[in-house]
This record gives sequence, structure tokens and C-alpha cells, in this order.
Amino acid sequence: MILFRYLLLALLSVSLLACGPVKDFKDQITERIVGQDPVDPPAELKEFKAKLNPKILWSVKLGGSESYEFSPGLMEDHAYAASSDGTLIKVDLKTGKTIWKINTGEKLSGGVGVGLNEMIVGTPTGLLIAYDLNAKLLWKTRLSSQILSAPTIHEGVAIVRTSDNLIHAINVKDGLKKWTFSRVGPPLTLRSSVGIVASDGVIYAGFPGGKLAAIREDNGTLMWEITVAQPKGVTEIERASDVTSSPVIDGLTIYTVAYQGKISAVDRVNARTLWSRDISSYTGLSVEGARIYLAHTGGALYSLAIESGKTYWRQGELLNRRLTTPLGMGDHVAVGDLEGYIHILDKETGQFLGRIRLDDAPVMRRLLEFETGKFLAQTRNGGLYAISIQ
Repeated sequence: MILFRYLLLALLSVSLLACGPVKDFKDQITERIVGQDPVDPPAELKEFKAKLNPKILWSVKLGGSESYEFSPGLMEDHAYAASSDGTLIKVDLKTGKTIWKINTGEKLSGGVGVGLNEMIVGTPTGLLIAYDLNAKLLWKTRLSSQILSAPTIHEGVAIVRTSDNLIHAINVKDGLKKWTFSRVGPPLTLRSSVGIVASDGVIYAGFPGGKLAAIREDNGTLMWEITVAQPKGVTEIERASDVTSSPVIDGLTIYTVAYQGKISAVDRVNARTLWSRDISSYTGLSVEGARIYLAHTGGALYSLAIESGKTYWRQGELLNRRLTTPLGMGDHVAVGDLEGYIHILDKETGQFLGRIRLDDAPVMRRLLEFETGKFLAQTRNGGLYAISIQ
């Protein structure tokens, strides 16, 4: 079986930018076999004629992240970031100046969620900790299990996901629990930092088994649930088809992607699947304008049409480099990799325009634009960087 996979990969693996129906079909077969753990080492980076020269505007040093995912939170002109050693920091976005830096006294595993008056982080023991934006401790609340994703603060409520796939609604003023949503999942699930999104009084969350659910924000009751990726295979590992990244809302449509599964567009009103494609991703997708940007688990980068899922281009020169969620920014797309590189691509063609290395550690999955042509990236060794592509 292993030999067959290698032979099939050798026959079908092709790096290309534009793809027709036949080539696109071959790429999908290849990448569905590759899965989350590449059989090959990371592709070596190729030289190209740079048309952009991205620059590091400023950087600050936090502690490392261990195996946890962290992403900074933004509020007005400041960034709030965390690291696993308990460090919390507030930074001026324009200058990179540290406004304050504290240690929570707890090991952290999820953060940072930022609201109008508070910032919230979580720990591996399920402790949820809230501070005001001047680093004053507000409250602590114990939840059911470890917190691996950044809390979402919406309408005075912190929506927090724990690793046992429970979703908790916490009042941001006093830390009291309003409700908890639970569902039965498959026996084997992937460890991930998948979060949730909230809009118009509804919370949307992906779950193991390829499920997408809509939950009422006021009381935690289920509105609808659909299957966006059907588990396949014989063993439990082969059948793992978890939604491991946060859904993305665009108008009345919500987009989601599953590991070893599909990318799907779903009507938020009637829970009807508008279109789907067999593309697997672990880090997720982003939507910008009329494009969806998606990093396949095997390392290929896709640009898809938002209304149909049709491929605009596929960039296959970053295979096995464990890409971040791509970030669309006007005419450009940015994506990070496992060796600390940020790659800037052309929105229309997928060609490389520029590249910069932050450090030698993997870039964590979420890049965050804070100003036109400027974005934040955090690496696993504790570096927080502001990058400009102008």
C-alpha cells in the first residue's frame, strides 16, 4: 500500500500555477493522499526575481509557544499578545513600543481574545483569565478542559472553546458562565486550536466528523447542524475529517474546510450547501474580496472563486512547508511557513513577488492585517513581528 502511494505520488505530483480541469483533478488526488504529515521533506525554496521587498517594521520578544497556537489581538492602535510561559504584552502598533508587559503566573495555551475593555487568555488546565486593557486582573473562571484557541468576545460575552469540544459562553463583566453547548463526537479527533465565529446573534463552529453547527448566542441552543465533510476510509485515522479551523463569514454565506475533507460554502439562513470541493486543509482559509485563499495540508496554495469554488490558480512550490492560513491584502497574498519565511504572492497569478525571513522558527497559523499593506506575524520561538509589503 505504501509503495502504491509513492508510485501514485510520483506520477501525479506536479507543481504549477494555473490549472485546467484535468490537472486540477490530479492535484486533488495527490494532495488527499499526502494528508497532514508529508512523506517528503519541505520543498527547497527557489530563487525568483523579487518585485516587492517586504520589511520588518518592528519586533518584540515574548516567550516560546511550545506546541500551542497563539495569535495577537487588536484593539484600536495596539496589539495584545501572549506566550506559553505566561507572558502578556501590549504593543503600540505604529512604533512597536511596549506599553506594558506582565506575567500571569500561569502557563498559557490559548489567546489572545480582545474586547472593548478586556483581554482574555486560557490555560492547559482550563483556567480562563481576564484582564482589562491596562493589565489589571478582572476575574478567573475554571472551565471543563484545556483552552487551545483564542476566546471570541462578542456583545459582552466571551465565547470559549475547550479541547473536549464544549463551547462556553462567559459574561465578560464577572466571569460567570451563561451556558455550555456540547455534542457527541467521533472516538478519534485531532488536537487543534479551532475557534468559533459570531454574527447576528449566532455562533458558528466546526466539529470533528466534518460537522458545522449554528448555535444561538443568547442561550446556546442548536439552530442547525450539517455535514460539510463525510469521513472516509477504514481505520479511525483515515476517517478523521475534522473541521480544524475557524469558519469564515462573508455576507449570508459561511465557508469552512475540513482536514481530509472538503471546503464548503453554506447558506447561513437555510443551512444549504451551495458548493463544495475535495480540498483538505488543517490551518484553514481566508476570504478577501471575491477570492478564497486556502493552504492545503500538503502545502499547495489555492486561490478560489468565492461564488463557485473554481480554481483561479494553484501555487505548488511550497509543498510540505506547513503553511499558515493565507492572508489576502488587496493585490497581494501573504503566507508563512515552518522555517520562519513570509512569502508574498501576486493575487492574480499566484507568482512570488517577495520573501522575507523573520527567524528560524515556524510562523503560527494566523497572520493579522492592521493597516493597508501591513500585518502581524508571531513565531513559535516568541517573536512578534510587524511586516510591511509596501
